[in-house]
Amino acid sequence: MTTLATKDYDHQIDILRTSSSEFINYCYLITDPVSRESVIIDPAWELDTIVNRIGELGVRLRAVLLTHSHYDHVHLADPLVKMYGCNVYMSKIEIDYYQFNCDNLHGLHHLDRIVIGEMEITCLHTPGHSAGGMCFYLPSSLFTGDTIFTEGCGTCHFKGGSAEQMFESIELIKTALPDSTRIYPGHSYGHSPGYTISELMKKNIYFQLDQKDKFISFRMRGNQKRLFDFR
Repeated sequence: MTTLATKDYDHQIDILRTSSSEFINYCYLITDPVSRESVIIDPAWELDTIVNRIGELGVRLRAVLLTHSHYDHVHLADPLVKMYGCNVYMSKIEIDYYQFNCDNLHGLHHLDRIVIGEMEITCLHTPGHSAGGMCFYLPSSLFTGDTIFTEGCGTCHFKGGSAEQMFESIELIKTALPDSTRIYPGHSYGHSPGYTISELMKKNIYFQLDQKDKFISFRMRGNQKRLFDFR
């Protein structure tokens, strides 16, 4: 079993719900209250909304953290780099597999840590939805992109996806993190972000399937509906 020990501190989370046509994303502005330095995770669709919130808070954007390389999670990285001169971080595996590129890009490895002000962010390689998907952990909070949703988990049929790896990624999260950890996904199918792992153990079938073969069979079943019915 892998367990994570990280520095305990407060951090402010601003949840930004952004949209374009049928796509609705959640991106997260995380601020260290001491230094007033911030990172943003998976900035999508509404640049003005993000920039206005940064200005309202009076924070300094230091980094863009990208959970994976799909367009709806990454396309505002370059504009934010141009505006704020911040760094961009993504899994090295994801960068290499999909040949992703943007300005100020840095590759990450499993269990790397990023320090912003007093915040220490642990990077977890969680493939399944994509080859190099990554979640970002701060004490009490996990930002999961398309790996985990409150209601389910990410699809595994895109290039680089793997239901077997998704099973292993969810097992890692179940065993390595406290049950009180709150999950902040990249999309919602109706539930607000911030449910705990213990709540997902009761509500999310992919947290309840503990046999790999049954998990893979269920995740890859045919005729799935509402895959992009984001709320």
